[in-house]
Amino acid sequence: MTEPLNRSGPAGSVARTRLHLLALPWLLAACSQLPDYQRPALPLPARWPGTGAGTGPAEPIRTGDWADYFNDARLKPLIEQALGNNRDLRATALRVEQARTQFQISRASQWPALNGVAGGSRGPVATAAGTVQANTYSVGLTVTAFELDFFGRVASLKEQALAQYLGSAQAYDSARLSLITSVATGWLTLLADEAQLALLRETLLNLEATLQLTRRAVARGTLAQQSLLQAESQTQAARAAAAQGELQRQRDENALQLLLGLPNAVPLHDSVDASTLDVAPWADLAPGLPSELLLRRPDIAQAEQALIAANANVGAARAALFPRISLTAGVSSLSPQLSGLFKSGSQGFTLTPQASLPLLDAGQNQAQVEAAKLGRDIATAQYEKTIQTAFREVADALAEREAAVQQLDASERQTAAGQAQLRLAQRSLEMGVSSRLDWLASERNWLNLKQQRVQAQLNRLQNQVSIYQVLGGHWRAGRDASNPA
Repeated sequence: MTEPLNRSGPAGSVARTRLHLLALPWLLAACSQLPDYQRPALPLPARWPGTGAGTGPAEPIRTGDWADYFNDARLKPLIEQALGNNRDLRATALRVEQARTQFQISRASQWPALNGVAGGSRGPVATAAGTVQANTYSVGLTVTAFELDFFGRVASLKEQALAQYLGSAQAYDSARLSLITSVATGWLTLLADEAQLALLRETLLNLEATLQLTRRAVARGTLAQQSLLQAESQTQAARAAAAQGELQRQRDENALQLLLGLPNAVPLHDSVDASTLDVAPWADLAPGLPSELLLRRPDIAQAEQALIAANANVGAARAALFPRISLTAGVSSLSPQLSGLFKSGSQGFTLTPQASLPLLDAGQNQAQVEAAKLGRDIATAQYEKTIQTAFREVADALAEREAAVQQLDASERQTAAGQAQLRLAQRSLEMGVSSRLDWLASERNWLNLKQQRVQAQLNRLQNQVSIYQVLGGHWRAGRDASNPA
């Protein structure tokens, strides 16, 4: 038979002490005013507009490095230069470091700060023989006004700082993703500018040849003066369009140079190959489920961290309604001589607990709690709005993809028809059935169709970049065998 524990004896006291020590963390945790964070329900439909009601892709959604997707040998160095030199991205990275140091400051406030103090003074001291001037020296260790966080105020502030730091890190990811896609879009635009400029120059040569033939025909009297004036007007319009194309190419190149952030800009159009537009360099992207992908977007993650910070702010405001307990303690050695500071009997210990409880503040603390709750409600609404905006962006990009595919297909068919028409005009010219003016008109029409095709190609490729961005840099694995993405 087991002998019952004598609760009044030494063993009972030790057991109670151990139980109290074990229960202390739970009691302190129960006093915390930090509300439990609950992620709001996603305000989203189950599928994208215009799609079936399936359950999404069977393959996993992959997060890969940007180089796995933008794998063109001429584009990758540009993105690398931008990531290393862009000033906006650099400033965002520094803000992340700033938020990290603020979190470290907040985290350090949970622990007591131990300070070493030393001092000396000379002043009057009352003795039996009267008042005399004497020296007093002291040295010791102190902990000043360390707050005992019974109600979670300091812990809530630390949670808030952590969320702000994580949110700034997500802001950096968002800025990085935006920079990558901006460089890709700028590079595609420069390719299209180069292709359009080549076609404009070719059109100008065509119109100049037409103008020469028209002048000869007018001089022979086979064409009216009106035809010459019309040819002259078309030629000058083409010359102006070519000059505008040169200007637009330079502007787009300057914009891309700004993104790259290089101190010494190197002309980019010298290395641009406009034929790259003829081959889509990237795989088509699959959107997956709305709830699956939108939570991976860095801007949504940043909005959620802002909501977590607002929730922690509620806890800090609530804790301000309860007593704030601080502790000042120190151990020191006091001696009239330096040599006696560390001798036996010269040491002392001080302990000064202090508690403050708000009694009359005209409702300021309660108003702070209400303001913090309203801030949390605002952050919730902003988080939900960010999700809905992201959903709309993906839905728009998917709709634009369908339109871009159809426009490109129609433009390619139209360009092929124009090329066939040009071949017929060439054959008629060789047989003497039609004039060279007719052939030049067919060539000019074909060049115009090729310009429209370049714009359709640009729209299609830029849409692929846009989808990559709105999906947060994620794509479906195994979509393209030639692409590791």
